[in-house]
Amino acid sequence: MSGIDVGEELGARAAQARALSLLRIRSRALAVAILPAAVAVVLFAAGAQGHLAGPAWDTVRWTVLGVAVVVLLVTVLVAVSVARARPAMSPTVPVPEEGAPDLYRLVRDLADRLDVPAPSAIALTPDCDSWLEDRTHRALRRGAVAAAEAGDAAPVLVIGSPFLWWMRVAELRAVLAPVVAGTGPSAHPDIAAARRFVRGLDASIADAAAPGRGAVRGAPLAFAGWVSRLLLRACRDHAAEMERCVAAAASMRAQTVDHGLRIAAQEQVGLAYAGWDRLLTRVALPAWRMGRWPSRLDAGVVSALTELSRRDRLADGFALRLGERPACDLLEEPGVADEAASLLAARLFHGGPAESGPGWAPVDWQQYPDEVVDRKWRTEAARLHRVLDTLGVPRASAADPAVPTLARVMEHLSGSGGPGGPGEELAAGIGAAVAREEAATPGHGGWEHGGPGHGVPGSGEAEDPLDLWGPGPLPLFPLQPPRTGTELLADHVAAMVCCAAVDTAGAAPGLDWLDGPALLVGGERRADLATPVLSLVEDGDPDPLLSWLAEVGVRSDKPVRLV
Repeated sequence: MSGIDVGEELGARAAQARALSLLRIRSRALAVAILPAAVAVVLFAAGAQGHLAGPAWDTVRWTVLGVAVVVLLVTVLVAVSVARARPAMSPTVPVPEEGAPDLYRLVRDLADRLDVPAPSAIALTPDCDSWLEDRTHRALRRGAVAAAEAGDAAPVLVIGSPFLWWMRVAELRAVLAPVVAGTGPSAHPDIAAARRFVRGLDASIADAAAPGRGAVRGAPLAFAGWVSRLLLRACRDHAAEMERCVAAAASMRAQTVDHGLRIAAQEQVGLAYAGWDRLLTRVALPAWRMGRWPSRLDAGVVSALTELSRRDRLADGFALRLGERPACDLLEEPGVADEAASLLAARLFHGGPAESGPGWAPVDWQQYPDEVVDRKWRTEAARLHRVLDTLGVPRASAADPAVPTLARVMEHLSGSGGPGGPGEELAAGIGAAVAREEAATPGHGGWEHGGPGHGVPGSGEAEDPLDLWGPGPLPLFPLQPPRTGTELLADHVAAMVCCAAVDTAGAAPGLDWLDGPALLVGGERRADLATPVLSLVEDGDPDPLLSWLAEVGVRSDKPVRLV
């Protein structure tokens, strides 16, 4: 037996031992629950045989019987609560086999090479991660989005959608090898039972914490949740160690498949994380805040990572891989899958609605500069001038007091900015205006939870992929904390400068794949605006910005078009 086989066997045995420890905790809890009933049986049996006679023992017998009945009823209540509680399911985009036969073929071939059961289905997640998810619970099986057939214990393979677009086919197979290898331990009866026990406890706790139950129904659920919390606390260490051993055993088994390529593929995983994070926070988030959702985020990550490869010497050579077959070719309609994953990403990270509508429309990358960047700048510039009007700041143009100009903003902030000055007053006013608009317009968790979900065509899905997470607020995973007033003011002043540059100096809005909205002057991106704007906002010093305006040829006294 090779060293890999020995390591895998040791990991599997350790996982099984931990699973047995979890099941023993369940057995001990059951033993404690039936102990009063057992004592009552002994007492009544002794009385029937003429032992332990007398009024006192009769009182004891009936008292113990009453306690046993109450304990058994409570045990049944907790058991039913744990059994019926619906475990949380990761929001994903289902991928039916008819929509990706080549991908299913790759995964099944991989499972055959690893000698493990093939996953029951495949789904995409808008994140840089992949895992196996058990969806065999009867509450999950009611929806087709759960995908697992009744009685089929194989878990669902969830694949990070950015991996499909950035990785080549061979790299994806190497990355998925240790994940697919995990179906082997998942099929072991003890490990599967232990996982169901832990998931049931966790679901029962979440069910008890859900609001709007009422006193009649809420009290029993709260008690069941309290018992489940005690049991889960006793199981936590064993469960964590079991999963660690399962992962170690799966990793050892996967050593036999594409071992050399896995090292290079893991480098691509790290690169994908970096590019995906920047694409979401720098590119997608500004569009989401404008009520637009980029419909090709996964295609965008390829552009972002290619740009990162060009700029970063550490990433040299990665772009050469792009000549090989991308993993997204394993999908029949990659554009449709990308759109569904992009909409789900907007829901998870920003809280947008489940489908397009007024104020929430898709945007292509070609439209992004005009429909997102330019609109963002002019919306923020308009908000800046509305707040200045509220503060009673006079217009800078004597000829036409109604036209908005950059000079008005600079004159207000220059010479008296910083703490305690009009910069702080203006920042507070902008922060309040943004808060009011967000409260009045759906967004940042204010979107209505629900509505039809979006799956790959052929999936037959008509259910919301977030439904199984309950009625909690969206977004589930916000990308950034709320911005401070000073940050908002700097953004608004920069937006006003960009509007003036477009209207008076022939500049244009653009898209930088790594940094988001960009100002193009003479076709080249100007990335040096932040420092002079901060000097004006934080210190009240206009000179750096005046020098920048003169270099670009911006006229601060000319009117600017707002929305």
